[in-house]
Amino acid sequence: MRAAWFERFGAARDSLRVGERETPAPAPGEVRVRVTVSGVNPSDVKKRAGSFPDLLADGYVIPHSDGAGRIDAVGEGVDPERTGERVWLYQAQFERRFGTAAEYVCVPACRAVPLPDGVDDVTGACLGIPAMTAHRCVYADGPVEGRVILVTGGAGRVGGYAIQWAKQGGATVVATASDPEGSEDCRRAGADHVVNHRSEAFTDEVRAATAGAKLDRMIDVEFGANLPRTLDLIQTGGVIATYASTRVPEPRLPFFRMMYLDLTLHFVIVYAMPETAKTAAINDITVALKENRLVHRIAHRVPLADIARAHELVEQGGFHGQVVVEI
Repeated sequence: MRAAWFERFGAARDSLRVGERETPAPAPGEVRVRVTVSGVNPSDVKKRAGSFPDLLADGYVIPHSDGAGRIDAVGEGVDPERTGERVWLYQAQFERRFGTAAEYVCVPACRAVPLPDGVDDVTGACLGIPAMTAHRCVYADGPVEGRVILVTGGAGRVGGYAIQWAKQGGATVVATASDPEGSEDCRRAGADHVVNHRSEAFTDEVRAATAGAKLDRMIDVEFGANLPRTLDLIQTGGVIATYASTRVPEPRLPFFRMMYLDLTLHFVIVYAMPETAKTAAINDITVALKENRLVHRIAHRVPLADIARAHELVEQGGFHGQVVVEI
């Protein structure tokens, strides 16, 4: 099969190779998927760059956890009726060497989720990490109906889905963006208000958007950098759900101030989510797809032969939406 892989860590063009590799066979409990589209996420790029030093201990790695395609073979114990089923994939390369940047991938059957009719494979390749992370951030601490929620980075991959989950759950949603295009993306996703997070009057603008009401929850893409402003805006008993802290990777916590606010701090990563949370996310995603209630943003479609460019795009940023590799 044709695939992309890396045998050493480093820059995308120095480490990623494209060529022929052995086609895998499904083990018991697995399905084999003929992949059409592979989703690229920041965690994939970080793994290739060396953020998990032991990743290559057993040999080369085919990257990417998200993707979509069609089941073409099943292992022992899997219903043979699943053969031919269109699916979207998640966690394909978590604690496993071989991900979706290949013509074929084998995954546990539960990680291959049926893709509803009318939903294309490109959309399916965007659901794993972004949509499931967003779902967990919004719903991990209970229903959001009537809540006031701030979503930072609302034009981002996770942020865009978080706006949609929160709004569909009945919350009032304030989102942040830094340019007109991003602001429009946030509104299209359902945000009631959009505030520029680079504004010197950010805190006042958020308060104006909420008519002075404090935040019940905050879905945060830059936890460390935003924390001082967050504590000025969130109410006692509020929740901070965060999935990234790039600018300040090791923030110092004002313990007593946070304690006196009785805050819940929820760290979210798809791989560590309880299986019950993954199932809840998948069920809601399936219903939303069938009812056409989710907006998906595809920024770049790159062929497998140029996978290094896809990684570079994710590293450089500066655009709104997902990067996918077409197999």
